[in-house]
Amino acid sequence: MIETGTATVTVVEPPDGPLRPPERTWCYWDEGPGDFDGAVTATWPLLRVHAPDGEALTLDPAPARYRMVRSTAFERLVHARLAEAPGGRLLRATADTVREGPRGAEVRCTDPDGRALTLRARHVFDSRPLPALPPARTHLLQHFRGWFVRTAADRFDTSVADLMDFRVPQPRHGLAFGYVLPLAPDRALVEYTEFSRTPLTTGAYEAALGHYAREVLGLGAFVVEAAEQGVIPMTDARFPRRTGRSVFRIGTAGGATRPATGYTFAAAQRHSRAIAAALRDGRGTVPPPHGRRALAMDAVLLRALDTGRADGPAFFTELFRRTPTHRLLRFLDGATSLREEWGIGLRTPVGPMLRTAVELPFLPRRTHPASGSRTHPAPGSRTHPAPGTGESHR
Repeated sequence: MIETGTATVTVVEPPDGPLRPPERTWCYWDEGPGDFDGAVTATWPLLRVHAPDGEALTLDPAPARYRMVRSTAFERLVHARLAEAPGGRLLRATADTVREGPRGAEVRCTDPDGRALTLRARHVFDSRPLPALPPARTHLLQHFRGWFVRTAADRFDTSVADLMDFRVPQPRHGLAFGYVLPLAPDRALVEYTEFSRTPLTTGAYEAALGHYAREVLGLGAFVVEAAEQGVIPMTDARFPRRTGRSVFRIGTAGGATRPATGYTFAAAQRHSRAIAAALRDGRGTVPPPHGRRALAMDAVLLRALDTGRADGPAFFTELFRRTPTHRLLRFLDGATSLREEWGIGLRTPVGPMLRTAVELPFLPRRTHPASGSRTHPAPGSRTHPAPGTGESHR
């Protein structure tokens, strides 16, 4: 918005302390130069999926590349742009409440010294984590823990990111996979991820990571230099995009997280650009972060995974095996046509998916606590959810 001159902008960020999340990792795919190249830590021209039987599928997403952004570098980039813009301002304070006022909205804050502040604006975009998720028919979580490891010998191919490695023991409910982002021949982010209803204990994640790193990847001697852990909601809940005439929800709180994958970062950026364009053009409505068809397909997949009708490892392995990679990535971004989506749908288990699609309209929506909407960093993403992004590495 400051780059287009749409409005003056004040970004309210929590000060250092318990409400400020630790450093997180976000990943996304993009083509050519991007807005955040200055914050990109690493990129990979190739992706890989390991089937449960060990078969490796190497995928070429050209012209896209998979990119990693660390939150500290991203914040530096955004803060620099705010500082350079006449209409930009950064305020370190805790946003306590947001309410409608007679001429816009009011944000009541507490500064680091404990003093109360009130900001008034024509528009407020609220990315604070929700206290509870909206009612939904399916509530799954993408939960994970990752190690930044340094190995004694070169173990990693820096041209390939392992997106899903199903050579790990599978839980009784849901699915599990490994995730490897090489940063150097002897350094990588190695992660264990589950799609299931409840997170694990830290001890259980550590045990799963140890097995994956030592027994599956065969890393030999290594040291853990840092760790990340997080939870991302995977739900077909209907997130309210507007809570007043002047108050809009964005990020995970506004439904930017793609329900079936947990990816949030790229969707949040697209949504932000759409919001800026709407305000610039004088439109009073803000478009949704995802289209209706994409959300409907995600709802079917989540229900099929939750009921066990779809075998998660087999489902995703076949989807990557039988669909051109670039088309599949466009599908995950919600950028495919109806014809392309029909073709992708025929590559899934048609019977179980049709049965699930038929029953969905008759299922009640139930409430569920918003587990882990603050932790973290996440397929995180994925991500470790930060307020407003909800993701880590995805």
